[in-house]
Amino acid sequence: MLPFNKSSSIMGNTESVSVQKRLARFRPEERPVVEGVFDKLQGGGAPSGAPGKTPAGNTLTLEMLQSSMGSVAPESMVRRVYQCMCSIDPGLAAPPAAGRSSSSAASGVGREQLVIFLADTLRGTAEERAPLVRAMAQRGAGPVTVVPCEQVAEFLEDLISTVVQIVVHRGRLQAWKPERMGDGSLGVKLLAEHICSELKPSDQGCDDSCLEDWIFRTPQVSLYLEMLVSEGLDVSLSGRPAPTLLPPCRDTPWKDLRCLLDLPSLMFLAPQLPDSYNAPWRLVFSTQLHGESFSRMVTGLTKCGPTLLLIRDTKGHIFGGFASHAWELRPKFQGDSRCFLFTVFPRLRVYTATGYNEHFMYLNQNQQTMPNGLGMGGQHGYFGLWLDSDFGRGHSRARPRCTTYGSPQLSEEEDFSLDSVEVWAVGKPPEPQEGEEGQGKRSILDMDPEAQAMMEMTGKTLHSQGLREPEEDQEQ
Repeated sequence: MLPFNKSSSIMGNTESVSVQKRLARFRPEERPVVEGVFDKLQGGGAPSGAPGKTPAGNTLTLEMLQSSMGSVAPESMVRRVYQCMCSIDPGLAAPPAAGRSSSSAASGVGREQLVIFLADTLRGTAEERAPLVRAMAQRGAGPVTVVPCEQVAEFLEDLISTVVQIVVHRGRLQAWKPERMGDGSLGVKLLAEHICSELKPSDQGCDDSCLEDWIFRTPQVSLYLEMLVSEGLDVSLSGRPAPTLLPPCRDTPWKDLRCLLDLPSLMFLAPQLPDSYNAPWRLVFSTQLHGESFSRMVTGLTKCGPTLLLIRDTKGHIFGGFASHAWELRPKFQGDSRCFLFTVFPRLRVYTATGYNEHFMYLNQNQQTMPNGLGMGGQHGYFGLWLDSDFGRGHSRARPRCTTYGSPQLSEEEDFSLDSVEVWAVGKPPEPQEGEEGQGKRSILDMDPEAQAMMEMTGKTLHSQGLREPEEDQEQ
């Protein structure tokens, strides 16, 4: 490592070229903020003379970092950040591939090390962030070029736990109630496992090239890193509002509800919805609140726009589907390619449309020759997800995969029994179209949608579609 005077100010000619280049990434009004973090952290740390504090005051100690980050990050995450900062060689402008000795951590973090860490986490490329992730993921100090996948997963669990704490402590819950939701600690592990599933390690493990590719393809890693640093170290940069990880939640009777989702699972599912679906989430059906009634569920599903269906079977598996359109009661398939199926437990996964067919959504009731129930994907009698209109029973058949969504079997057993169901409206409800031709009047085929479906399937022309009954007095 090149000799470098930690007592030097990073202002002026004493700063290294690597620091100058990194400061240039920030706007002129942001640079004093970045450069001021070092002094701010020293001011919030242990008093002079306390154990672990360098008397000269030219370095940051672990205690100083803990004082700033401790309210939003677990101690293990603070130690990871400190270990990473200490491993940065200002001459190399990154944690060296062989790692630095443990004496580097004992001597504290210098100004240039801190600035490089801030610049690479907040404004760096995937290539620059990869060695930082490696340094934070590895256990202990020492010469390390590759870290095992399980160590990356442990780092991710600490990182996600920090993000969840930030959301809670900074008041960004958007009216969600974690105490009335699922097990957040389990959700953290599941989300970390899902993100780690995108890793493509070598036989030896994850080197910087593997981590760079992973960070580039998995935007949550950079997003969570930025939140860790900006919130944990209180780095407020202009024009960069705090990210919103949770959708707004409205009119939910939390007192009587135990939601099937936890915060990390919600953080996973919400970004999967199309960008235009940013309306507040509204609970429109729950077996806990409304009982086990298919008719009541249908009432909640229809006329409320796009919905998210959540199911827990009696074996504990949690899964469901996103419907991009308002559900309609009719014995034919509906929806579009924005629909998807997903699992929450035992794994977080999303399964999108394959393009093989357009069997996205199906909802039918009280017909004799067509299946009665709710289905998504596959075909009649062999749905990727099916709830029978009798309520209480369903199936998820996929051998080997659902043709519509490419999903495997979602439930523990192919034919499952329901434990709990929730339906959340996640988009704006459809507005009634004024002046629609034939609105408010019924065709003879409207009275028998089963017959209409059969005629459409056989290619018959529906002549009676234009023959409508007179509109009845709506006042009666």
